Amino acid sequence: MTEKAIEFLQEWINEKVQAPETPAQIDREAEVLAKQCAAQAASAGVPLEDIEEEVGDLEELIATKLEDAVEAKKDNPARRPEPIRPRAG
Repeated sequence: MTEKAIEFLQEWINEKVQAPETPAQIDREAEVLAKQCAAQAASAGVPLEDIEEEVGDLEELIATKLEDAVEAKKDNPARRPEPIRPRAG
């Protein structure tokens, strides 16, 4: 089940996570996106617990991905975000 969780999350983040207009919006955007992701994961049969077992706190992960997107947009607008990796341990 955890592989399904990672695949779902990777696809979802690639589709939904975009650099916000201002970096100050990252925390609020991460909160909103985490709720949306959890709801869509549940609809797809992927429990939030499975996702967080693999990657830790979903909102923190999304905030990190938003920060990465902001940096990538500054450095190279065409650059894709790094893939999601399960946390160690």
